[in-house]
Amino acid sequence: MNSDQTDFLAEQEQDLRDAPLAERLRPSSLDELRGQAKLVAKNSLLNQMIASGEYHSFILWGPPGTGKTTIARIIERSSSHRFVQFSAVLSGIGDVKSVMKDADYAHKRRNQRTIIFIDEIHRFNKSQQDAFLPYVESGAVILIGATTENPSFEVIPALLSRCHVFVLSMLSEEDLSAILAKGFAELGLKDNEAIRGWLAQQSGGDARRALNQLELLEPWLKEDPQPDLKSLAAILEKKTMFYDKDREEHYNLISALHKSLRGSDPQAGLYWLARMLEAGEDPRYVVRRLIRFASEDVGLADPNALLQAIAAKETVMFLGMPEANNALAQLVVYLATAPKSNALYKAYSAAAEDARKTSHCGVPLHIRNAPTQLMKDLDYGKDYRYDHDNADHYAYQKYFPDQMPEKIYYTPGEFGFEKEIAKRLEWWLKLRRNK
Repeated sequence: MNSDQTDFLAEQEQDLRDAPLAERLRPSSLDELRGQAKLVAKNSLLNQMIASGEYHSFILWGPPGTGKTTIARIIERSSSHRFVQFSAVLSGIGDVKSVMKDADYAHKRRNQRTIIFIDEIHRFNKSQQDAFLPYVESGAVILIGATTENPSFEVIPALLSRCHVFVLSMLSEEDLSAILAKGFAELGLKDNEAIRGWLAQQSGGDARRALNQLELLEPWLKEDPQPDLKSLAAILEKKTMFYDKDREEHYNLISALHKSLRGSDPQAGLYWLARMLEAGEDPRYVVRRLIRFASEDVGLADPNALLQAIAAKETVMFLGMPEANNALAQLVVYLATAPKSNALYKAYSAAAEDARKTSHCGVPLHIRNAPTQLMKDLDYGKDYRYDHDNADHYAYQKYFPDQMPEKIYYTPGEFGFEKEIAKRLEWWLKLRRNK
């Protein structure tokens, strides 16, 4: 072995020592994978594919920390095919097309297929997923997707129909405890069954999370091998800073973004947007909330706000991340600097309250639809006044149910386009008084 090879191996060993505990303990074969006995059994489809080297495209669907990426890594080591890994969070359509071009070249010129592993495939939009189809069909690409979301909803039908779906189960506390025992040994810690059980219990079936928490506690466990569990819980609460889209911080950050925009602060809005996107938040969730903001907090003070929000949604769906981040930033600045009004929000809330109380009230006869002679005989549509028959295109008549008085739900604000709406309402009110 020459010096260059020795240096390379030394660097690899150092990289492994520096890697997180969960990475150092990642199983290197299906036999080492815990909690997925049915999936990795000797006669299972997955095991047969790995043993034979004959792969078909498939999706790995399961909760976080159950072995999806591990299976892909095992395939990478054992397969003779080219292997390319994608993160759907960090890769855009340009990256996809570039890799597809290389895969097509390798297939046509060297008769070599490419296995493409897409982590979090549910984050790829339709156009990004569409880009894989021709190459999967031609055999140039073997697609392996990993997702925590139901692929029936998140993977386009044309792609899903060409993939087998393997379902991974959440790890049991027994499985997690066994994995944590290896973690204690790897870190040189004295084994503690009570701590293993406690970490397993509150890790939600996620091996990566369990090992990450053990690694965070390493300094304290070396100092005190028999600590009080309450003190460990306090340490984790203080030390663990993570972004979990299903937990409190997820809602704290979207609340911070929403309130920054309502407060007309584009700088803070951009900061909280970046906090969410850089932590891996689904941009579709962000843009849905911004669409709501456009109606709820801007409303008719700037009717274009909703159009801007819908345009941003289309950009997110068409481009995906990271290309769509600028479109979201543009929308955040637009909404933050738009005139604000919650008049529509208050108007609908008041109307909805009355609607619930008066759902028994019928539609007045004169504004009912009368498509048949029987309905006309029952006075449906009788005495309805057609507004366009008037010079000012306005013929005042009562539109509320007969059993309730007319109400004012919408009162326009004083800013933006609502100033114009206020003038129009005042004009119609004068016409009504003169009729």
